[in-house]
Amino acid sequence: MLIGDNDAVNSGEQLRLVCVHAHPDDESSKGAATMARYVREGVDVLVLTLTDGSRGSVLNPALDTPETQANITEIRAKEMDTARDILGVRQLFMGWVDSGLPEGDPLPPLPEGCFALGDLEEQTAALVEVFRKERPHVVTTYDENGGYPHPDHIRCHEVTIAAFEAAGDPDRFPEAGEPWQPLKLYYNHTFHKDRLVALNDAMIEAGLESPYAEWLANWEDKPEDADRLTTRVPCGEYFGTRDAALIAHATQVDPNGRWFSVPLDLQQRVWPTEDFQLARSHVASTLPEDDLFAGVR
Repeated sequence: MLIGDNDAVNSGEQLRLVCVHAHPDDESSKGAATMARYVREGVDVLVLTLTDGSRGSVLNPALDTPETQANITEIRAKEMDTARDILGVRQLFMGWVDSGLPEGDPLPPLPEGCFALGDLEEQTAALVEVFRKERPHVVTTYDENGGYPHPDHIRCHEVTIAAFEAAGDPDRFPEAGEPWQPLKLYYNHTFHKDRLVALNDAMIEAGLESPYAEWLANWEDKPEDADRLTTRVPCGEYFGTRDAALIAHATQVDPNGRWFSVPLDLQQRVWPTEDFQLARSHVASTLPEDDLFAGVR
């Protein structure tokens, strides 16, 4: 299947990737090994973190103290610094305020002034300005469900789509810089059924307790998910780097939790890729792909 028809980049030009995420720590759980691989290959990789993480819960029991919660924004910024250095990427906070994850029945209203309630046009203009300055060839973000239905993840999807489509249009946001059209846009797909089934079966075969059994037992198959995966990037040798970056977000990850219960060598053998959905393309690309820059190089 061919997607797009535009020309690729000039020979010898440095490839540029911008990965748009909602909170500090999202970059380390979604596509981190892929980023580490491309950094090693000489790609310029920029992580855009849209919110400050200020309403995140402390998910590591060892750090769940009133002091940690009171200083969560500053702590998460420092954790992001460490993760950034581990991955070798550049990183920029866009500065919007974390919306939090509403809980309860009925759900409470989102807090005033939060990212998810912000003006989409203003947010789009800010992201367009970054795209035009950074001139990425490829952009990654979340699908229309946000990966999971956190309001910041859904808004992250909305604003990234809007900015991708506006960045190359000289009539949109002329004050935001010289137009630049990114060539490809991808959605991260980490926890899809095929991957979880493969890892679950391998854990059981190895006589280990799978962290995915209950999840899969309650899985709801949706027709719209059947053909999402278009691109599987081999990056198993960077899974250790990914895990180190994720552990650096110490308030957000329990190092004894299910994130780390599947042995690294089993993951590398059973599912040595990170997976994506090609959502927009302005270059010719044959599906399935094994490279986010297929058709761009």
